[in-house]
Formats: sequence, structure tokens, C-alpha cells
Amino acid sequence: MRNNTNNTKDIVSSWYNNKFKLILDGIIVGILTGFSIVFFRGNKHSPPYFSDKIYSYIKYHLWYIPILFLVLIAIGLIIGLIVKKEPMARGSGIPQVEGLVLRKMNIIWWRVLIAKIFGGILALGAGLSMGREGPSIQIGASIGQGYSKSLYNQKIRENLLITSGASAGLAAAFNAPLAGVIFAFEEIHKNFSSLILLASISSSIAADFICSEFFGLKPIFTFGTINVLPLHYYGYLILMGIMLGVFGAFFNYSLLKSKDIYANQKWLPMQIRPIIPLMLAGIAGLFFPKILGGGQNIATELTNNNFTFKFLIMLLIFKFLFTIISYGSGAPGGIFMPLLIIGSISGDLFANILVSFFHFNEIYINNFIILAMAGYFAAIVKAPITGIVLITEMTGSFSHMLPLTIVSIVSYVISTTAGSKPIYESLLERILINKEYSEFIGSKRTKIILEVAVCTGSSLEGKKIKEVSWPEECLIIGIRRGENEIIPKGNTTINAGDYIMLLVNEENAEKVKTSLMRMADHCIIEEQSKYSESLKKIYKKIIELFKKTKKK
Repeated sequence: MRNNTNNTKDIVSSWYNNKFKLILDGIIVGILTGFSIVFFRGNKHSPPYFSDKIYSYIKYHLWYIPILFLVLIAIGLIIGLIVKKEPMARGSGIPQVEGLVLRKMNIIWWRVLIAKIFGGILALGAGLSMGREGPSIQIGASIGQGYSKSLYNQKIRENLLITSGASAGLAAAFNAPLAGVIFAFEEIHKNFSSLILLASISSSIAADFICSEFFGLKPIFTFGTINVLPLHYYGYLILMGIMLGVFGAFFNYSLLKSKDIYANQKWLPMQIRPIIPLMLAGIAGLFFPKILGGGQNIATELTNNNFTFKFLIMLLIFKFLFTIISYGSGAPGGIFMPLLIIGSISGDLFANILVSFFHFNEIYINNFIILAMAGYFAAIVKAPITGIVLITEMTGSFSHMLPLTIVSIVSYVISTTAGSKPIYESLLERILINKEYSEFIGSKRTKIILEVAVCTGSSLEGKKIKEVSWPEECLIIGIRRGENEIIPKGNTTINAGDYIMLLVNEENAEKVKTSLMRMADHCIIEEQSKYSESLKKIYKKIIELFKKTKKK
């Protein structure tokens, strides 16, 4: 039975006493998400294996080619109709989940759930270069939202259960429960909270358990025995990190540009756009099938086969182009797996260059294939910790933590210095600018609790509560410092690492949180901006010096 009370006493009481209930809710959401992802992932006869068999058969029965393309056109029309009827099901769904958590948009959970599952199955089954993880995250978030709306009427619990569902979706997609938890902190909320931890870890473990019952306990990538990289090769990791940072920035630019190109074709309606990548999928299936689907098998093949340098370049270019064309069309599907595969190909190319010109020991080529996945992920998504944990869980090996960290941090810094924003943040901005969503309208009568983390070096650190110009629309009800809950007073000093809890009306929540987050990390953002500008000036001076030297 739904609880319709929204008074201040009930909201505050729920905040302080819902931890154990939240764990139970997270487990239930995780179980429901796990079974949904099992249906979405299918079995061993599902994509990409199913599409591989079709294309293999058609190669020997050429008279079926016209039928193949007619079927692909029909699938494209169905996918186009789905995303037209439910725009929130377009793409990976991760930007939509972030917008939902930030209360910037409203989503009808059951419509998104149905559209994402069936639209995603069609898109991935037809061979588009997209992954299952984005849809899995949105499927889980929709289940969490639906579960919350069915039993509760408290927005704080709804946001937590949306987050728990998203974490469960990633855990179920990749058999990576820890990555699901870290993703909730680093990408969705961008701060740590004990409540988020409880919700996400319980749901991720439950979802992973369900999927493991159906798909087994093996990691997604099976690379066999990988030798530990010697320390004297670590200098090459920095070079590869720089390369991946540049490649990642270019990927983000290209992906956003592809969406612009599609949008600028006024003669091409939204419901027709998926036909374009599907036609390319048909051609690729007949002539270069390795670029079809997310590409999970490619990473394993790279470690077991010695592909020529020319073939690797072709594979990299075609996979890259097919991915941005597929995603730009708006078809339901994610980019996690394709970008990991593009990263692995880049790592293989880099390692082969080292072998050919720098006497690099070829037994460590596979190390660079694995490490490049995390580096490319960090450069694009700007969530390096998630990338490190994700690759560790997907490969089933903890022997690469140090090199994974080095590559990820270097690529992250280079990509950020190049001016590249996190891809999902950029995609969310476009959705909001283009009004591709139903606007969230908060209620004056509904009260919620916000939790804002105070960062080191922020304008709040070291100040007393009475010294801060707080937004008029909020009331400070507590400060969490470690495991202690502090009752705030005017003379209470705010420390770095504190979590400030505020009571606000739902209609003012977004404005208050945005204002407070600017104060909580203002100095850090300012310093990062100055740092990036300094690096750009240094680069310009180096280029000018190089030009002068060249003229002489």
C-alpha cells in the first residue's frame, strides 16, 4: 500500500531510519533487474551468435540478399517507431537516468522499460555496433523507479532505488557488481553516500547472482594466462595513455558530430534514421562481419591471433565509424562495449609498433590490449575508477591494478586537457537543450532531503554555518561527519568531507542543489580551469618554438 504522507516529520524520520529497509528494497530491485537482463541478454543462440549464423548462411545462398535488406529496413522502421513514440528510449539511456536523478526530466518508467527491452533486442540482434550495458542500466533504473512508485511516495527513496536499479543493470550486463556500485558514485551521483552504497551494493550483488545462475561465473573476457608487466616497461604506459587520451577526445567529438549530422538532415525523420546503420550492418555482415554488434569476441580474438598491422588499422577505422553511425541514429543501445573494443584494438596496434621498432617483448602485447580498454574508457566517460574496476572484473584478474591506474589517469588528464567533456554529460546537455524530454515539475507540498558533499578546497570548507549565504528555499537539518550525525548550529564549522543535509520543497530541489554544489566544489573547478588553461599556453609555446626551429 502506498504511503501518501509527505509531511516534514515523516520525511526526516524516513531518512534516518530507512537503512535496513533500503537494503531489502535494493535486493528486490536487483532481483527484478537481474531477471529482466537475463531476458534482454538471451542465451547462447541470441545476438551476436544469431546474426553471425544468418550472414554465414546468406554468403552461400546469395538469392536471400534482397530479403535480408528488406528485413533490415523493416527492423529499422520498427526501431524508429519505438524511439519516436518513446524518445527517452533513444541511445544508451545513461544520460536519461542522470537527468532523472537530477530531477531535470520526467520519465514514464513502464513505457521506457518496454521500449528499451524490445528496441534494444532488435538493434543489437540486427548487428548495430552498440552494447547492452546502456540499455541494461536504463532498464534497471526504470524498474527501480517503478518499484518505488508502486510502494512509496517519497522522492528521496525513489532516487535511491533508481540508482540501485542502474547499478544492478551494469552488474548484470557485465557480471561486474563492484563496477555497478562505483558507477553509481562516480558517474550518476558524482559523490559518495552511505545510503547510495547500501542501495547499490545490495542490488548489484542480487542482480549479479541471478545472471550468474543463467550465464555462469566466468568473466566476460577470457584471456587465459596474462604475464605481469615488468616495471621497466611502464614508460610505454604513459605514451599509450597520451595516445588514448587524444583518441578518446576525438571519439567524443565524432560521436556528438554524428548526432548533429543526423539532426541537420531535415528530410530524414527520426523514425527513418535507424535504417541507415542497419543497411551498413547488412553490407558489413556480408564483407566484414567482425565489426557487427558490441564486438565482445574481437577482444578475445586479438589475444589469440596475430593479426596484421594493416588488418588492425582497417578493423579500428571501420569499428569506429560504424559505432558513431549506429549511436548517432538514436537506436537503443550503449557504447560501453564498442568503446572497450576500440580501445583494445588501439592497444594492440600500439604494442605491435613497440614490437616492430623498439624491441618490445611480444608476450606482453595482451597486457596492452587489456590496459587500453580502461584507458580509452577513462578518456571518454571520464570515470577512471569505474573503468579500472570494470576491466578488473571483466577479465577476472587483479594483477593489472597498477598499470591500469597509470594508463587511466594519464588518458583522463590528456582528454580533459584537450577540452573533452564526459560523454554522458555532453549527451544530457543536448537532450535538455533540444527539449527531447518531458519536463519535471516538482510539487510545492512534497518535501525531500538533499545531501551535498563538501569538497576539499571548496568555498564552504572552514566556514561556520552562519557565515554562509544559504539559498532561502532550504533548511539545514543535519551534518554527517564520518559515522557521526551533527545537529547544526550557527557556530558549527563545516569541514571537508562533511555531508550537509537540507530539507527543501520538491519544486526548488534542482535550483538549491545546483547552487550548493557550486559552492561545495567551486574552488576545485576554478583550479582545474586554470590548470587546463596553463597547459594550453605551454602547448602553444612549444608549437611556436618548434616552428621557429623548423624555419631556421
